[in-house]
Amino acid sequence: MMNTAKCVCMRVRVRSCVTSMLARKGLVPDGFLLTRLAEERNHPNRKRSRCQRARFITKTGSCNVAHKNIREQGRFLQDVFTTMVDLKWQHSLLIFTSAFLCSWMLFAMVWWLLAFAHGDLQPRQHSAETPEMPTIPCVTAINSFASAFLFSIEVQVTIGFGGRMVTEECPAAIVVLIVQNILGLIINAVMLGCIFMKTAQANRRAETLIFSRNAVVAPRNGRPTFMFRVGDLRKSMIISATVQLQVIRRTVTSEGEVIPVSQLDIQVENPLRSNGIFLVSPLIVSHTLERGSPLYDLSAHSLAAADLEVIVILEGVVETTGISMQARTSYTPDEILWGRRFVSIVSEEDGRYCVDYSKFGNTLPVRMSALSAKELEQTRGIREDGADADGRPQGWGLVRAGRGGFRRGGRACEGAASRPWYDPAREEAEPSSGQEPVPLEVIGRRTGE
Repeated sequence: MMNTAKCVCMRVRVRSCVTSMLARKGLVPDGFLLTRLAEERNHPNRKRSRCQRARFITKTGSCNVAHKNIREQGRFLQDVFTTMVDLKWQHSLLIFTSAFLCSWMLFAMVWWLLAFAHGDLQPRQHSAETPEMPTIPCVTAINSFASAFLFSIEVQVTIGFGGRMVTEECPAAIVVLIVQNILGLIINAVMLGCIFMKTAQANRRAETLIFSRNAVVAPRNGRPTFMFRVGDLRKSMIISATVQLQVIRRTVTSEGEVIPVSQLDIQVENPLRSNGIFLVSPLIVSHTLERGSPLYDLSAHSLAAADLEVIVILEGVVETTGISMQARTSYTPDEILWGRRFVSIVSEEDGRYCVDYSKFGNTLPVRMSALSAKELEQTRGIREDGADADGRPQGWGLVRAGRGGFRRGGRACEGAASRPWYDPAREEAEPSSGQEPVPLEVIGRRTGE
């Protein structure tokens, strides 16, 4: 255990030294160096917890799910095209090469058998008694299996060198020629289609879509807000881009059922009440931690031990190709920084906006309470039921503060409307004691005396 701790400390020191050296040479911005040093100082056990916690979506967007004990393997063969597209590149190229080689070899054997059956491979013997009779072969210039293999390649890829050709002597050769042409076109279409789909997959366009490595929680308009940054490195835009947020966490129902992976949607902060964004420059996507949010009871102290993962899904249509694309990433509690905000990277220079991507993931500390949004609302005295019809908080008015005075504050009972501490109807119902009513100003004056 001591050796492991020493190795971890040594690794952290080496990484800090390398970062400092790069910053002195100007290869890394100073803000990035300060951010990394602050993160390592504030979160010393981040690496250890990151190794222990499994994530549903990796930072590159791939799903970290292993499928085991699949008994019905034949279902994958029913959709051969999708199965071949999902294969790795080395496997796809192996199948691509094997398909052509096997087809060429198969039809080379067929052409050799036709020539052997017709007697084209046997040498012609001539004598003085029998005059030379001209014979027409099924395929000219086929004398061995090698020549038959070359002719098979010429037929399937339509090279046509001109030295070998099919004659009208053998109807079977004409049928084989037609079958090989049709089968060759099918193989070409399937193989080229697979290669094209693999090169034009949606995740290829996602390589130029970048997300901030860390998400932050900072106050915005007086409320704690979860934020992350997304940007597009290409000049071609993503049409109809939408962002969807989900929280993956382990939940237990009221019946005691344990749901290991529960997906909860998060509303993106947008005045239009939609998830659409205009990704022409890097944007900060935010979500307010308010009542109804899965992160409503998240605080700075409970964040480190929280068992959750925020998944970000960006979808849209590529402007140049018209192909739908999807980019994914996720943020674990170790990658969510409390009390920090992103620095500004967009500036106006020479009549146009410029983006400095060297500060894309840099953050700055801000003053923020360590309490959760729920605890902050309870501290401020906001009722659990929300505001009244006029949009003003319930339960705040004049209440008794003791004899001869009053103060502001107090909360009304649940379900009760906001009203003053005195009730005029009750005053009218009570019998008069024969004394004249005394104004409140007089009571306050007497109390002051």
